[in-house]
Amino acid sequence: MRNLLGRKPAQANAMRPPAGKNFPLEVYGSLVDALHEIGFSLITASIATTVAVLITAWEAESWIIFSFAVAIGAATALRVSDMRAYWRARPGVRTAAAFQAWEKRYVWASAVYVGLMGAWCLACFVVTTDPFVRFFGFTSVVAYMIGVHGRNFASNSLVTTQIVVGGVPLALSLVWAGGWYLAILILLLVPFLISIKLISVRLRKQLLDAVMSALDITELAGRFTTALNNMPHGLIMLDAGRRLVVANERMIEFLGLPRDLELTGRTSNELWAMSTALSDVPDLEKMDRELERRLPEGAEQVVVGVRGDRWLAFTARPMDNGGSVVIVEDITERRNAEQHIQHLARYDSLTGLPNRNHFHDMLKQALAVRPEEEPLAVLFIDLDEFKQVNDTLGHPRGDLLLIAVADRLRAVVTAPDTVARYGGDEFVVLRHVGEEDIAGVEELTRRILESVSQPYDIDGHQVVIGASAGIALAPKDGADPDLMLKNADMALYYAKAAGKAVWRLFDPSMDDQAKARMALEHDLRQAVAEEQFELYYQPLINLRTMRIQTCEALLRWNHPVRGRVSPAEFIPVAEDIGVIVQIGDWVIRQACLECAKWPSDVRVAVNLSSVQFKRDQLLVVISEALEAAGLPPHRLEIEITESVLLKDTDDVRALLQQLVERGIRISLDDFGTGYSSLSYLHTFPLSKVKIDRSFVTALHSGDRSLTLLKGVARLSAALGLRITVEGIETAEQLEIISSESSVDEAQGFLFSMPLPARQIRQLIAAQSGDTDRHGDTDSTGRSSRTQAA
Repeated sequence: MRNLLGRKPAQANAMRPPAGKNFPLEVYGSLVDALHEIGFSLITASIATTVAVLITAWEAESWIIFSFAVAIGAATALRVSDMRAYWRARPGVRTAAAFQAWEKRYVWASAVYVGLMGAWCLACFVVTTDPFVRFFGFTSVVAYMIGVHGRNFASNSLVTTQIVVGGVPLALSLVWAGGWYLAILILLLVPFLISIKLISVRLRKQLLDAVMSALDITELAGRFTTALNNMPHGLIMLDAGRRLVVANERMIEFLGLPRDLELTGRTSNELWAMSTALSDVPDLEKMDRELERRLPEGAEQVVVGVRGDRWLAFTARPMDNGGSVVIVEDITERRNAEQHIQHLARYDSLTGLPNRNHFHDMLKQALAVRPEEEPLAVLFIDLDEFKQVNDTLGHPRGDLLLIAVADRLRAVVTAPDTVARYGGDEFVVLRHVGEEDIAGVEELTRRILESVSQPYDIDGHQVVIGASAGIALAPKDGADPDLMLKNADMALYYAKAAGKAVWRLFDPSMDDQAKARMALEHDLRQAVAEEQFELYYQPLINLRTMRIQTCEALLRWNHPVRGRVSPAEFIPVAEDIGVIVQIGDWVIRQACLECAKWPSDVRVAVNLSSVQFKRDQLLVVISEALEAAGLPPHRLEIEITESVLLKDTDDVRALLQQLVERGIRISLDDFGTGYSSLSYLHTFPLSKVKIDRSFVTALHSGDRSLTLLKGVARLSAALGLRITVEGIETAEQLEIISSESSVDEAQGFLFSMPLPARQIRQLIAAQSGDTDRHGDTDSTGRSSRTQAA
């Protein structure tokens, strides 16, 4: 690059010579070099001096003066020889000490030379009284002295030495001649010599100041050049005529120009034209016009695309002198990063599909530009059994499965339709229905579910999953993106409730049901907070003694507006939203407190949900409830269904074992429904099996149901389990059940409906004929006598 001085910058080192020198080493070295230059002036002066000495010797006819001619000639030869020696040694002279040594040699040689001239002048006065000889010798030395500051002013010591060595013989010559007028001349000689010294000092200072200023400017220009060439941006300076003044190497690289190309003085248009002709930079003249237009407004970037997927940003700033500075930045990486960030913000990083936000924007735009009455469809797709794949094969393979599903969806859903990943294992499809009817949408849904349900090979594992879908149509089901997605999601909910690999079209009744469900959830949470629940109890009768042996606690919800809400309606909802845990804890505490008021031979049975078994605190809750009520553990019976035993078998078995070890009884409720695996009877620590009411209801249909009931009862009894039959509603059913000796207890409306706490206490007390003592005021509930219910 060219600097502001129009030349390549010198290498300016900040080295300083030793004490006594207050300027850089290279300057000091150049001054010593100047002393040793064998120039025309030195040789001419030496010849002239020798001739002058010869003339005085001839005029005075003195061999003494002639000898000075020989000596001065010899001194001149020695000085020239020493100068030549300096230049031979010059490559090795690199330190201040070495330069000082050569300077001293030069000063001594010059002192000898000037001393000979002074001695010659003195000899002219001593040897002869010839006025011409004296005048000629005196004026020659004075002339030489005057020339000292013109040639040797760069060396302070040299000037001083020559003034002393030359001035003393001059003064002695005048003293030798005598006379008052010569005495005056001697007095004038002193200020003359001093003025020579001062002039030399001033010239030397001016020279050094100029040299130092030039050096500083060169150093500054070098730093400026270094800074410019190490900028990450390209830079050019243009004068008021838009001609190039400065261009750094980065700019030359951006423009694709040769580094040795002379650019100074060229116009900006010439620069852009050369760049276009010599490199892959496109036509920049339009960019230049745009920069010039924006220049008065301040710095604003003009972005130019370069072949090879590179992007350059040009910025122009005005200068005070009417020129401008153009800065070029390579924004390729920044632009790529911004595009990558935008891609991440709009596309799913795992599958590469549009993400939720991008799909929402596309759906919003599609709804906005949709021709009137032309429907759009949104398909909400959820994978079946994906969680099981994640749990068994791990999340990395789950991710691979999602990628494979996305690939299949891309193959089925083609332009102009769009598929996106909504989140987790959920996908959404935007379908442009066009002239098709709803059958076309359902056909696409069928093909999607069929494609997704085909087997996958994931890292050597064959994986089979399914999918369910919900469909919403615009404008019928909404013209707003959020409403469309909500309705499609609602249709998906009903599809999954109907089974796997099913799709459902949104129906307004779904929304009504969803709102009713939401209201129920709200009321249920409020019921938990306000304890709107009540426990009813249904007795279990010992068929041997016909006495109440156990009472099953049954939950009732008395809503202030809804009235009595059926457990079949709110228990599944409570499990879905998670409040079943708080409700279950409350039931355990209340049941234990109530049982503590009954006779000691009557137990309480509490049903536990499978959700409650998933928490770690169940054992603590039961223990605290027993302790708070003062109830022995053997009077608490925990009823579970087969759903509790289906998952996390080892953990459930361990928890049940801990309960049994504390003395708590475990009953298997509703046996005979669901899977009804006989392995449960010996795998888990059960103490009772409750045969489902469906067996009793079917007794009238033939001997087959009775045979099954007796078989289950006898097998369970053989394993040491107590048997309870549920659903006894008639005396005939009781007679049949009582005939089977393996059945221990019966439960049903024949004996009692579920009763609130006060009435169940009265019933228990009535069987002992002690209603008053075991009514509301009896806190222990102990009785030695009971009667049939």
